[in-house]
Amino acid sequence: MSQDKPNYPIMGENNPLHNSVYGPPKIDAFGMPPPNYSQGPGAPPYAAPGPYTQPGYEQPPAPGFGPSPYPQGPYVQGPYVQGPYVQGPYPQSPYQQGPGQPAFGVDPNASVESPGYHGGDGPPSYDGNDEFVNFGWEDKSIRRAFIRKVFMVLTVQLLITFSFVAIFTFVTDVKVFVRRNKWTYYVSYVVFFVSLIVLSCCGEFRRKHPWNLVALSILTLSLSYMVGMIASFHNTDAVIMAVGITAVVCFTVVIFSMQSKYDFTSCYGVLFVCMIVLLLASILCIFIQNKILHIVYASLGALLFTCFLAVDTQLLLGNKKLSISPEEYVFAALNLYTDIINIFLYILALVGHTKE
Repeated sequence: MSQDKPNYPIMGENNPLHNSVYGPPKIDAFGMPPPNYSQGPGAPPYAAPGPYTQPGYEQPPAPGFGPSPYPQGPYVQGPYVQGPYVQGPYPQSPYQQGPGQPAFGVDPNASVESPGYHGGDGPPSYDGNDEFVNFGWEDKSIRRAFIRKVFMVLTVQLLITFSFVAIFTFVTDVKVFVRRNKWTYYVSYVVFFVSLIVLSCCGEFRRKHPWNLVALSILTLSLSYMVGMIASFHNTDAVIMAVGITAVVCFTVVIFSMQSKYDFTSCYGVLFVCMIVLLLASILCIFIQNKILHIVYASLGALLFTCFLAVDTQLLLGNKKLSISPEEYVFAALNLYTDIINIFLYILALVGHTKE
């Protein structure tokens, strides 16, 4: 069998079939005829090789660019500008801040120390604690109104208590009655203890008006009866002296706590441990009847609750590490009231033992 070359029409050859069907070879946009695939691998290229030894076609440079050493493809460039690209309506560099979101109400040019940010005074972190919080006071009028309300409630409580003390001290019939009926003291102590537990542990209850004021009134009346009954067992001079000393000490501590830059609220845990130690010492004083031991115990108790008064005053002001929420005006008044009453009782015990 002879292997002859097939007589099929080949692209690029001058044969009548090709010319009649496809027409004569056309010249493309680059001025070069289409490739002839019948040529062998050793055929010369269609154009002179470029600087990188790759065949290519010479084209005019695109607008905005210089002559390129790279070979251009056979495709016609589109109508889009190739470069440099036109900048959009927004500046690309440097980037600028857009307008702030009106929903947040934050000035984008404000510093991080401004009250709108969580800096400076510190963030409000409740941490599951309703009494002691870090409160950022953007509106100081709320704090002033809170302080006025607390001191108003405290003033009423102290007036009721020292009215009981005056009646139980200067009215002889009342003094004789309470001395003969000591069971009333234990009843008032139970009522005071129950109301104290309710106001201290039930946060929702002490924020519910008017039941919080009712419970605070019951606590104030029961504690006033207890203090008046204790004062009835002391001399009138000792009671008057204890009231005067208590007023001077409390006023001085409150003013000092308001003006001092030292943070007493950071010592709250230490004072709580000292109170537990003082409670154990009181149990010891029950079994050991020693005048010197009682004087030392009364002195330490007055000193400890003076420190508690300083801490609770700064908690009320809210300008230190810990503060009380403005919703807790009943709890704040209760803290200050119990501190002052304990200072009075310890000073009364100290003065009474020194006069014996």
